[in-house]
Amino acid sequence: MSTELPSYEEATALVAAYLGHAGRLQPLCERVEIGRASGRVLAKPLLADRDMPPFARSTRDGFACHAREASAHMPLTVAGLSRAGDLPASELHSGSAWEIMTGAPVPPGADAVAMLEHVETADGKIRLAPKRSLKPGANIVAQGAQARKGDELLPTGTAISAAQVALAAACGHSVLEVFARPRVAILSTGDEIVPIKSLPSPGQIRNSNGPMLAAMVVAAGGEPWILPTAADNSRALDSAVAQAMEADLLIVTGGVSAGKFDLVEPALARAGARFHFTGVRIQPGKPLVFGELPKRSGEHGSLAPSTSAKTTLRSTAATHLPFLGLPGNPVSSAVTFLLFAAPVLAMLAGNIEASPRFALARLSSLAENAKAGLTRFLPAKCSFGSGGGIPEVSLVSWQGSGDIGAMALANCFLMLPEDARHPEPGATVRILLY
Repeated sequence: MSTELPSYEEATALVAAYLGHAGRLQPLCERVEIGRASGRVLAKPLLADRDMPPFARSTRDGFACHAREASAHMPLTVAGLSRAGDLPASELHSGSAWEIMTGAPVPPGADAVAMLEHVETADGKIRLAPKRSLKPGANIVAQGAQARKGDELLPTGTAISAAQVALAAACGHSVLEVFARPRVAILSTGDEIVPIKSLPSPGQIRNSNGPMLAAMVVAAGGEPWILPTAADNSRALDSAVAQAMEADLLIVTGGVSAGKFDLVEPALARAGARFHFTGVRIQPGKPLVFGELPKRSGEHGSLAPSTSAKTTLRSTAATHLPFLGLPGNPVSSAVTFLLFAAPVLAMLAGNIEASPRFALARLSSLAENAKAGLTRFLPAKCSFGSGGGIPEVSLVSWQGSGDIGAMALANCFLMLPEDARHPEPGATVRILLY
């Protein structure tokens, strides 16, 4: 492996190559009720159980008619009325119109719906207003226009949120088959780390990274497993790494720099680690470590075959445990999780969208000094949708990668390029979402 640190783009390519290889293994699957499916990932395609819509339906309140007759401004006799939920009416005869509500089935023979506000009514007849005309298909969604019975609506690997839940419900699926959540071991390291409820002594800090990363794991579709904090000694780290082998992903925070007591890499090496990279040209997060550990027989996490109610989609079990060693400073841990851990976790969860979430925004101001040779990710606040135009982003004042308060006030990270040619205020920039 080259001693030169990879750029952000090069490190991303290495992770993508790993995902392409490891993605051939599929996690276990299970069935969940639709009300508990949000945040999960489809383990089998969602199919239409009937045509969508199952009948030609009106998109407006108005009158179903023949477009040619209405456009000729003929008076049309109102022959009946249909509301949403009514059975389809009989054939619409020439010279007639049918009063119809939004969502109601369009009578056979009608090829358009005149909007209620576009017609004149008198003595049981309607006439299209002067200068108005209708084309066939106006204000009608044809039967099967969205999908035909048996069509694949959502592929395997689709992350489920409110829209997917609605679609599944429309197709009659009260239960969905989803992938099991990957179990993510979270290991905080450092003699200075104490539990949340403790009163830290001088030189100690509470463990904020563990709960933060657990929340990020849940948001990314995983099941967090917070391990006891490991002290800065070989025995404690070796024991913790051995315990984590039952997980699907190991995230270690702290102890990955080059200091005298940064002992994580040696501990991983003793466990047989294969390192894909040890450091990236980014700030914060430069000491990031990514690799995989060999699993012994029986250590297969939730990717392994099971005799329980869960079933495997593939019989091949995972033979390696991917790991990421994140820097101990909270902002560094958050940035590197979003950039690198979240895509790995998405792959393990069966999600086809295994990549960080970026967006574009207009830069309102920039007061940071340029630093060549590093792609930077700075805590920022984006005003999404303000004024109806492109979102605007500005930096949050911060005191370095240990500033949890600044990150809590931010809602994104501003990405600045490695070449140090910083954008001017008003320029379009990339932001990392979280």
